[in-house]
Amino acid sequence: MLAYTYIEHGRFELVEKPRPTLQEEEDAIVRVTLGSICTSDLHIKHGSVPRAVRGVTVGHEMVGIVEETGAKVRTVRPGDRVTVNVETFCGECFFCKHGHVNNCTDPNGGWALGCRIDGGQAEHVRVPHADQGLNRIPDNVSDEQALFVGDILATGFWAARISEIQREDTVLIIGAGPTGICTLLCAMLKQPKRIIVCEKSAERIRFVQEHYPQVLTTTPERCERFTRQNSEHGGADVVIEAAGGEETFRMAWQCARPNAIVTIVALYDAPQILPLPEMYGKNLTFKTGGVDGCDSEEILRLIAKGLIDTTPLITHRFPLGDIEEAYRIFENKLDGVIKVAIAGE
Repeated sequence: MLAYTYIEHGRFELVEKPRPTLQEEEDAIVRVTLGSICTSDLHIKHGSVPRAVRGVTVGHEMVGIVEETGAKVRTVRPGDRVTVNVETFCGECFFCKHGHVNNCTDPNGGWALGCRIDGGQAEHVRVPHADQGLNRIPDNVSDEQALFVGDILATGFWAARISEIQREDTVLIIGAGPTGICTLLCAMLKQPKRIIVCEKSAERIRFVQEHYPQVLTTTPERCERFTRQNSEHGGADVVIEAAGGEETFRMAWQCARPNAIVTIVALYDAPQILPLPEMYGKNLTFKTGGVDGCDSEEILRLIAKGLIDTTPLITHRFPLGDIEEAYRIFENKLDGVIKVAIAGE
């Protein structure tokens, strides 16, 4: 089968690999019908994910059809259309039982697919702990509607949940990339008083203004002043940082009011500085870390009810054989790209 593979620092290639087989009784084999490219894939390519294994098939955003299941799989069966979770989790360890599935202690726990074990930018993928990692897609939900459930939409949902958004809040979201927009959609479910999106790309600002006209937009240069002007208590009540730029961490805490919640969703290429003397007295609560992707069932229910729609994010579509072109466009942010969909062969 065709599989897009991490060859070495700076190089992925589409190569032929054997079709995956069941290795454990909790495994499932899924035929990938639709996948996508995540910025985290680019982090692997650029060497920012040291735990990534050379030779691994990349990709962790995908949906597909179950073809085989191990003897202990109970929740899905061959023929089911499913979403695939970015995280592998056993459901039994201390962290899983407390909802912190990103920290699952299983050897393949956390972000394994497309990083430490073969992922889904391929024709087939093996999914460990399939009972936890796969969710059946409702009949009235398309593959495109479900594509981001297991990763960036799970991230946005988790970020909105842990940020404790209230009805009277001003929420600032830094970054209108795919994760930022998914976070925006999930923050909108909480119905805060106002949402501000900060983005440096004029094209992405236009995208937000076109699709979500009730949302206020600003640029990094104007963000702090604009947020203060459009909030009641000297800054945003909640700040969600989804950009991961050179100055966006500083921007996040500077734009927060005293006693605000600052949630860090972004994955940074370099260490960030927490300048405690400068922020002394703001009494901020920081929430950080990888997504705990255990809300996929709830997200699919909201999609089926028409309360979440991520299909406008898919701006480009390619077959698997053209994945190099898909990466070129996505990595260089060409032609107004937000997300690409890659159809299985």
